[in-house]
Amino acid sequence: MRAVSCLAVLGLAALAACESPREACINQGARELRTVEALIRQTQANLQRGYAVETDQEVRVRPRFCRIRDADGTVRQVPCERTEVRDVRRPVAIDPRSEQAKLQNLLERRQRLQAEQAARIQACTARFPE
Repeated sequence: MRAVSCLAVLGLAALAACESPREACINQGARELRTVEALIRQTQANLQRGYAVETDQEVRVRPRFCRIRDADGTVRQVPCERTEVRDVRRPVAIDPRSEQAKLQNLLERRQRLQAEQAARIQACTARFPE
């Protein structure tokens, strides 16, 4: 799973390197807007479910036997440990009124950011005509 994530990040970094100056200018301001939109989706899902979902990591160290090869070529088994990490999703209670207030604030913030982004697009287009 982590290897896939690393490849995705490397792929995005490679794509970012291929951006035109105009695209880089526009995308620089879009990050915060994308974050707010993700938080809106998450808050709406929490309200719809009636609870939030948190992800924690559970770490387990399990005893096992590992094979090792001695200098003379003899293979033997010795005790060793294997560490396993897994994500565990847990429901968490929410206060619907405060969650609704948070959603309202996020919606207002998104509206402001969309207006700023529209202005940024115009400015970037004027600064970097294609």
